[in-house]
Amino acid sequence: MLSKRIIAVARGRGLSGARGAGAVLSKNWDAASTYARRAQFHSSRLLQAETVKVPQMAESISEGTLRTFHKKPGDHVEADEEVATIETDKIDVSVNAPAAGTITELLANEEDTVAVGQDLFRYEPGEGGAVPKSGETPKDAKSSESAEELPKEKTDQAEPAEQQVDKKLPEAPEPSQADKGGGGVKPGQGEGKKEVSSGKDIDKAAAAGPKTGQAEKKPEKKEPVVQPPKVAGSRNETRVKMNRMRLRIAERLKESQNAAASLTTFNEIDMFSLMDMRKKYKDEVLKVHEVKLGFMSAFAKASCLALKEIPAANASIEGDEIVYRDYVDLSVAVATPKGLVTPVVRNAESMNFVEIEREIANLGKKARDGKLTLEDMAGGTFTISNGGVFGSLYGTPIINLPQSAVLGMHAIKDRPVVVDGQIVIRPVMVVALTYDHRLLDGREAVTFLVKLKEYLEDPRKMLLA
Repeated sequence: MLSKRIIAVARGRGLSGARGAGAVLSKNWDAASTYARRAQFHSSRLLQAETVKVPQMAESISEGTLRTFHKKPGDHVEADEEVATIETDKIDVSVNAPAAGTITELLANEEDTVAVGQDLFRYEPGEGGAVPKSGETPKDAKSSESAEELPKEKTDQAEPAEQQVDKKLPEAPEPSQADKGGGGVKPGQGEGKKEVSSGKDIDKAAAAGPKTGQAEKKPEKKEPVVQPPKVAGSRNETRVKMNRMRLRIAERLKESQNAAASLTTFNEIDMFSLMDMRKKYKDEVLKVHEVKLGFMSAFAKASCLALKEIPAANASIEGDEIVYRDYVDLSVAVATPKGLVTPVVRNAESMNFVEIEREIANLGKKARDGKLTLEDMAGGTFTISNGGVFGSLYGTPIINLPQSAVLGMHAIKDRPVVVDGQIVIRPVMVVALTYDHRLLDGREAVTFLVKLKEYLEDPRKMLLA
């Protein structure tokens, strides 16, 4: 329609004077400018839209499960604000917005498997997003565009009568003489519709009943259905898909059982001296260092000293070689809602009690908040697992390959023991060492636990080691 108007202006149709020509030409250019502005707006949006891809997560991770989108199309995001979370078999990866803008399209669905480099979502950069007008959401953009077309009728009314001829609707045909005189309905036409709409035939049919010659159908007798006996309690079942972390944990644990020649040895530790030391200094440590003094730091320090004397417990097998290490990267097992993770305390042999407690507390908080990175869990030469916090009395921990041993801590229970020929009640913890018999012999494993027992039953010995 716009092209017809422009052609009409160019040919001079309907232009009675310069004033009329100027008015029509101005009006048509105003209409054209509206379309031009809208075209410019759409093209700028297409040019500004950027696509965010699945980021590189790690060398060993090529895909993950899109756990959730934290934003939906039309939402505004700030720079580095989290838009999506991808779950891998080790960590949760956050996908953030590169810059402030507005989310325009989500290119994947939740629970989809997404690969590194795959398109994830699109957004339009800009501090205020891509909202066309102040206070208007992107969903209202289309309605605002359609609203611009509404004033067409008013614009057309101002045009000369010649240019409005092709826009008028066809006039309704005049009624014929037969329709005027006969009420608009000829005999024999529309009678069925008239009777049905008035309801007369329906009432007659209902009063007359069934037609002659039609036998009434007798209702069939239904045999009673025997109900199965009710079972007390619920019989419901729920199937939940295993997340990637749980699948990876299951794979790793089974791999450990199949690969390592695992064997477990036990010993008992009298915790009286260690508990007395903790009770005496925990308030001072908390006041000075703002760290809670627990038992993990003492067990970690004692393990590092015992590993120096039994280096095979800190080694690993790679192919046909044994790798011995002069440092101790201590893996600490932490239970999270998604599964068990083992963040690593680097160079634990060079730390004191306070430094170990602070590092373990930081890693534990990151694990529970789901903020652990691959660097936090990579490596590890020896593992400590504290099942005692859940009340475990005995247990046989599983080796975290490629490590060669894991220490299991358990609950502290009061038990009668003999001290200097006297039976006394002492707090006792059972400790377990699961080791790879391919690398450690029984003598070395038992010696490790004996050294650990000596350091913990008299913590002052750790200062002399």
